[in-house]
Amino acid sequence: MANRLAQTTSPYLLQHADNPVDWWPWSPEAFEEASRRGVPVLLSVGYASCHWCHVMAHESFEDASVADYLNAHFVPVKVDREERPDVDAVYMEAVQAATGQGGWPMTVFLTAEAEPFYFGTYFPPEPRHGSPSFHQVLEGVVAAWTDRRDEVAEVAGRIVRDLAGRSLSHGGEGVPGEQELAQALLGLTREYDEKHAGFGGAPKFPPSMVIEFLLRHHARTGAEGALQMAEDTCAVMARGGIYDQLGGGFARYSVDREWVVPHFEKMLYDNALLCRVYAHLWRATGSDLARRVALETADFMVRELRTAEGGFASALDADSEDAHGRHVEGAFYVWTPTQLREVLGEADTVFAAQHFGVTEEGTFEEGASVLQLPPTAAPEDGGRVADVRARLMAARELRVRPERDDKIVAAWNGLAIAALAETGAYFGRPDLVDRATEAADLLVRVHMGPVARLCRTSKDGRAGDNAGVLEDYGDVAEGFLALASVTGEGVWLEFAGFLLDIVLERFTGENGQLYDTADDAEQLIRRPQDPTDSATPAGWTAAAGALLSYAAHTGSEAHRTAAEGALGVVKALGPKAPRFIGWGLAVAEALLDGPREVAVAGPVGGELHRTALLGRAPGAVVAAGEVADAGTEFPLLVDRPLVGGVPTAYVCRHFVCDAPTTDAAELAGKLGG
Repeated sequence: MANRLAQTTSPYLLQHADNPVDWWPWSPEAFEEASRRGVPVLLSVGYASCHWCHVMAHESFEDASVADYLNAHFVPVKVDREERPDVDAVYMEAVQAATGQGGWPMTVFLTAEAEPFYFGTYFPPEPRHGSPSFHQVLEGVVAAWTDRRDEVAEVAGRIVRDLAGRSLSHGGEGVPGEQELAQALLGLTREYDEKHAGFGGAPKFPPSMVIEFLLRHHARTGAEGALQMAEDTCAVMARGGIYDQLGGGFARYSVDREWVVPHFEKMLYDNALLCRVYAHLWRATGSDLARRVALETADFMVRELRTAEGGFASALDADSEDAHGRHVEGAFYVWTPTQLREVLGEADTVFAAQHFGVTEEGTFEEGASVLQLPPTAAPEDGGRVADVRARLMAARELRVRPERDDKIVAAWNGLAIAALAETGAYFGRPDLVDRATEAADLLVRVHMGPVARLCRTSKDGRAGDNAGVLEDYGDVAEGFLALASVTGEGVWLEFAGFLLDIVLERFTGENGQLYDTADDAEQLIRRPQDPTDSATPAGWTAAAGALLSYAAHTGSEAHRTAAEGALGVVKALGPKAPRFIGWGLAVAEALLDGPREVAVAGPVGGELHRTALLGRAPGAVVAAGEVADAGTEFPLLVDRPLVGGVPTAYVCRHFVCDAPTTDAAELAGKLGG
């Protein structure tokens, strides 16, 4: 019999709808039930493509005896962290403070007042490596709840007070300047892996936002070291196992520091951010590799993540069925020499094995190899490589595909819109711009509704119940602003303005601080507020970037002031923790450069417009359109006539404008950084 999760739209919650556990979704009613019964709440947080979430579900939540005990002694609540990042953030902060580490699945025991008192992540079905079994944990919590209730209440109260005392003090610091950005670059240089590229050790995550900072810093200052770190890291990732050498697109991270074996789930946000990074790297260097990876990643998103409604699904699972019917990680992607022979025959197998680094002993598990382009790759024979790739891809299509998490997350679709719009514009692919526009239409139609307040998710064209958080407003505005620059359609600038006005009204605190939830959102035990970039730009830095671009487009002092106030946190954290505030540093580069404001009076897609879009000046904004009148949708085009009757570009910066130009080469010189 299905439980209450059957009524939800979250693919993750629906995965648990047939569990014998009597799950509740996060709701006031669940906590009222806990209060009525006098029992604690078990909060379990995960997401649809999380490998260990599946493992714990199979081992414990599908077990009838575990479920009977849980149902008798707890109110079990299931949360999709991608639908409720606010709930996830608040309790993850508590888990990390209490245990020194966090992750998913996250397991937290709460009072009926939603105050946490005991924490963990994955619990095994049997005691293991010094960890108690899940059943032992449940029994221990019940014993404490029954025999030492006062102590439990005291612990819960203390944790909530500790969390409340952690409010940020990074407002009113002033904006980051040359010194802070130079210190950030120095810090990144120290953490750079000279041998294998990237930053830090294993596991290694693709540092997309840090690379954006490095590219912008090089454009503004000419620092060769910044460009070298960006180029080398992008090259090694593109040749490594983290990149799908057949189908394009990136996995979540590499389990080793050499980029060989990935954690195989593919997330929309990683691919959107990296698609844009490689497009920007091509813009800076003309690299053929960067061009290929940008386009292949864009095509992967459209081919494998696009939904019937025109948006982009959240993720592809890491696991799928192998040839023996087992559900294992990476089964869809890895190859043995025997599997190559079945598809390619002997001669091409020798070539493919050398080219893609497939060995007899394997680079992954059970003699299988993750495809990569090792330094020993076969000499490039473009035609033969393309033929082998096509045949392997066709054979792979016959395998059981990983499950797809079909929900649309507003923020991540905003990132995809920006990436596809720019990639399409750079490489003459109007179809990619069309896909970006269709996703933007879906966000306006389904996620914004009649009052321009964003909802966080939708599925099958139906809006979810959860309010958008700051990253949704910041990333969707960023996507709309990129789309406006590429298409010349000023309506996207207007929609970005609607969203950013709500940021000013609902998400802003004192001294430029920003909060992750609106002031009228559901009240949790703490109002979440995290300025650090992790897998995606923080809501804080995403909003800062969009506010700055919108101010450059419109001249709005309120939006520029808010952007500068928000960047105080980058002044504080950039020199100390540059790996964890990469997008904030990239926005700071735009602020130092102006950003430049480019108005192109002339045809959208014409030579001057394209030249403007390819300018490397950090965060430059572009408005393009035929000769405009006072009613134009782009303020930058007002009173910007053609010179001599031909398309004309105007470049302004720091309240000073250059002489207009009709020459593309001259415009490129003004925007070179």
